[in-house]
Amino acid sequence: MTRSVRVGVQLQPQHAPDYGLIRDAVLRAEDLGVDIVFNWDHFYPLTGDSDGAHFECWTMLGAWAEQTERVEIGALVTGGGYRNPDLLADMARTVDHISGGRLILGIGGGWFEKDYDEYGYEFGTAGSRLKLLGGNLARIRARLDKLNPAPTRHIPILIGGGGERKTLRLVAEYADVWHSFADLDALAHKSTVLAGHCENVGRDPHHIERSVAWPGETEAQAFVDAGVTLFTVGAGGPDYDLSTLTEAVRWRDEHYAQPLAGLA
Repeated sequence: MTRSVRVGVQLQPQHAPDYGLIRDAVLRAEDLGVDIVFNWDHFYPLTGDSDGAHFECWTMLGAWAEQTERVEIGALVTGGGYRNPDLLADMARTVDHISGGRLILGIGGGWFEKDYDEYGYEFGTAGSRLKLLGGNLARIRARLDKLNPAPTRHIPILIGGGGERKTLRLVAEYADVWHSFADLDALAHKSTVLAGHCENVGRDPHHIERSVAWPGETEAQAFVDAGVTLFTVGAGGPDYDLSTLTEAVRWRDEHYAQPLAGLA
């Protein structure tokens, strides 16, 4: 498959005591020409003051669906064990409709223990969380097929993670986008592992988009050569400095000029 090279931004909903700061950052990101605006699904800041200001993921996505006009939106990523999966599918379908078909359903196994402890979820082990994620993905897929009205499109599923035995198997079975945290050498190896899982489940690995954090202008082309077509820049509150995002969008436009479009 041939894909456009795209740039996203993850507006981390931490350390912004006034939600207007986040709303403004979304507006600035869309005006810059970004393709996707992500948040994340945590209940507490991951950096700085661990009890600092923080807002919830999915109610925010509903607001973004109304606020934005062009960009795709989603979580990078939803904690797989934080919500009943049938309810999550319904939430995703609803945001999909509010946005006019611009939602990406990002999901992962979860890892931040404080989220679990403070909100009363069982943290378990990495293995138990991935087992739960696998069961939940099956339920999400089934519920999306039953909802009335149906989603406006096939809602793309993004899975974040790189565990070779379990996570990449789930990517092969369910994902439209795989967000990897690997460096360039590890990405090549993990892509080979993913291809093996795809063969086992009867899936073409080229149907899964590769996504990574923005590595900077000097390294970006090497990642594209390795198959990556989605780069995401992170920005945190309260200032939401988008200077690095501006660099990434400029690089995209200089090397891969294209009409802005959603995920095929």
